[in-house]
Amino acid sequence: MAHLFICPSCGNRTAAAERSAGFRRQARGCSKCGFGFLFELLDDYYPAPDAAFFVSDQEGKLIGAGRGARELTGLDTERVIGRPVTDVLGLRFDDGQDHVATVLEWGVRALGKPVEVHAEGDLPARATADLFPAYDDDGGLLLVLTPAK
Repeated sequence: MAHLFICPSCGNRTAAAERSAGFRRQARGCSKCGFGFLFELLDDYYPAPDAAFFVSDQEGKLIGAGRGARELTGLDTERVIGRPVTDVLGLRFDDGQDHVATVLEWGVRALGKPVEVHAEGDLPARATADLFPAYDDDGGLLLVLTPAK
């Protein structure tokens, strides 16, 4: 059975028979850009070409901002690392729920959630959020924001 993976840094999609790198328990890294870990996808998922990728730890603090992040928010990775994803991006979901907290607490995906992104020092922007939990012992999540047309 092939497992599907996506890189939060460059968006490269791969399939592999194993979840780890060889005989070690170390997470798979990206073969295209060298990023240290990949997110496993339970279903086939194709992000839009202009999608922005953000990765948080189990507490919701940003540990990475990948492809498209600067274009959507205008924020440098160095300015956002270690800060809560909801605060940095000013996320306001249309249904009033905190989908970041739900994904972190329950380990479930949240796909196609309309959201307003109001990053620091930037104008509000409409987007669609797809959130994926990390299926490892460390927890965390992958947040993919696709700007509205």
